[in-house]
This record gives sequence, structure tokens and C-alpha cells, in this order.
Amino acid sequence: MFAHGQTVAQLMETLAPKHYAVEGDKIGLQVGTLQKEIRKVLVALDVTDAVADEAIEAGADLIIAHHAVIYRPLAKIDTATPAGRLYEKLIKNDIAVYIAHTNLDVAEGGINDWMAELLGLDGRDALEEIHTDKLYKLVVFVPEEHHEKVLEAVWNAGAGVIGRYSKCSFNMEGIGTFLPGDDTDPFAGEPGKLERAKEVRVETVVPEQVRRKAVQAMLKAHPYEEVAYDLYPMDLKGRSFGLGRVGKLPAAVPLSKLADDVKRAFGVPYARVVGDPDKPVRKVAVLGGSGSRYVRHALFAGADVLVTGDIDYHTAHDALAAGIALIDPGHNVEKIMKAKVAEWLTGALTERKYVTDVVASAVDTEPFRFV
Repeated sequence: MFAHGQTVAQLMETLAPKHYAVEGDKIGLQVGTLQKEIRKVLVALDVTDAVADEAIEAGADLIIAHHAVIYRPLAKIDTATPAGRLYEKLIKNDIAVYIAHTNLDVAEGGINDWMAELLGLDGRDALEEIHTDKLYKLVVFVPEEHHEKVLEAVWNAGAGVIGRYSKCSFNMEGIGTFLPGDDTDPFAGEPGKLERAKEVRVETVVPEQVRRKAVQAMLKAHPYEEVAYDLYPMDLKGRSFGLGRVGKLPAAVPLSKLADDVKRAFGVPYARVVGDPDKPVRKVAVLGGSGSRYVRHALFAGADVLVTGDIDYHTAHDALAAGIALIDPGHNVEKIMKAKVAEWLTGALTERKYVTDVVASAVDTEPFRFV
């Protein structure tokens, strides 16, 4: 069975929730429709004319890309222009385009984490906080013998996480009372007779994005016809998510050695370096894409070096004066997302018994050539 387009989008939003995106970012469906069966997905960094041709030849129904194919508002679609011809080609061949950009950067297990992993960084934190989970307190009263079942259900739905701790809850035994009506079919007791039951009051935290899922899981696992529960907002700060990562290498290395490691890890033949090649570096900040404006964030985080793309001349001078090193392997290193997203999505679809094929684009979209 092939997956429906909306199913594929929902899975991508599990990996990279839309609300993680920077405000104003162009994400989600940009071309075509998801109201169709998806036989094949092509994962690309950019949607260029060559990538569109690749999708056509592969028989892809959907392109999942990192960079938007429509970035600025369109006043018209003129098919005499390069952009217009691209949109026309995609639409005529019924190829939808779905974008996961800064939400994929921010997500745990997304681009910035992949970059940090490839460099072997430990103890990673976000470089700039973008989103903080809003937390709710779920309180539910459960018959004693179903306590563990309900607790496991809400935990499996994503509840019970506080910082780096999971399966957090408070449980208190007590006596619950209820009077079943004449037209009820109570789990315990009889209609018209006051019942007293041994129950456990369960309290746990629920992040906003899994609130509905957690409540549904709780109701499904709960044996009562009518479940007594409360859900209310908390002031407690939930998990924070952000752009970039800051972590440490196992040991300090010369800047020149890290530059070589960066080239090898990201499969690029070059890297621009700012700073003394012999300078020992250990605390490393990484940020996929264009990171010039994040030099101050890296300095504030105490990083010895920032690895990012698109460093401009004046920013390089400012970094040199401030004493922080820079390694710029180019914006295109985000190409690592092609294989990573294809692998993740294949696993998610296979787990749900879909036979939709997912492949990584083989097209090189690096626009620069060094001579």
C-alpha cells in the first residue's frame, strides 16, 4: 500500500514540527497537491531544473526539499522566466514540493544535530533558542489495577518529560466515589448505587504539541466509561529548541586539523578558515546554512570556533578581532539532509507497512566552482 500525501507530510512534521520554524519561514507544501497517493519521494536540498528532471525520470510524485522553491511572494507565474518554467514543469508532471527548512534545522535529530554528530561533538546545546515547549499538567484518576497501563500509555505518547528526565509523574492512592446513572454500564459498581473504589491520582507533564495525543492515549487505556481528568497550563518551562549546536570535541585539536575534519565529514573539497591554523580548539559551534549573524552567539556560548556557511568579509574581520575562529565549508554542506531524511522517512513508512519508495537526490546543487 502506498502512503497518502498527507500521511507523508504528517510524518515529516513528526521529524520537524512546523511550529519549530523561524517566523516567516517558507515551509510546508509549496507546489502541487498532497491529496494523492505517493509512490515515490525524492529528497533534495534545492529544487532546481535538474532536480525536477531527476524527479520526472525517477517517477517521483513528491519532492521533499530543504530550501524553498518559492521564497518571495509571487505576483504572477510567467512561464517565459526560469522560475516560471520550473513551476510549470513540476505542475505538468504532477510533482508536489514540500519544504522542511528551519524547522528541520531546529529539530532534535535534524540538520544541526547531524552536523554536530559528524564532527563528534558531545554535550550539545542550541546556539540560539527559537522555541520553548509550553507545558500542561495532566491529572487523571485511575483504578488501582489499571494505574501502570494508563501511565505507560501517556508516557509513550510523549508525556512525562522534564528537561533531560523522562517518565516523570506523581502518584497518590485514594478512594474515589461515583454514582452510576440508570442508563450506564459502569466498569465497577452498579447503576443507582454509590460506589467507592481504590484509585490512584496520576499527575504528569504534557508538552503542548503532544497534548491531544496524550489525552487520547490516556482515554484509550482507561477502563472507565466517563474519565475524570484535568488538564491545565503550567508556568514551568519546557524543553528548548533552537538553531545551531554548541558542543565539545573529545580533545582539543589545532584549527587546521578541525578544518580538515570538516571537509572530510561534509564531503567538500575546500573550507575558508579565519584564525591561527595552530590555535587549539575544543568547544565548537555549528550552524547549517548562512551563519554570519551567529558569530556573537558563538562568542557568548564560549565557543573556540564557529563552523557555518556564507561568512562575509566584514564578519570575518570582526571574528578575528574578537578572537573566535571560523570555518566556512559553504552553504551546500546541508546536502547531508538528503540521505538522512530519506533514511528516516523510509524507516517511518516501513514501520507503518507502506511501500512508498524514498530516494536521495543525486544532483549536485552546489552553485560555486573554484578554479
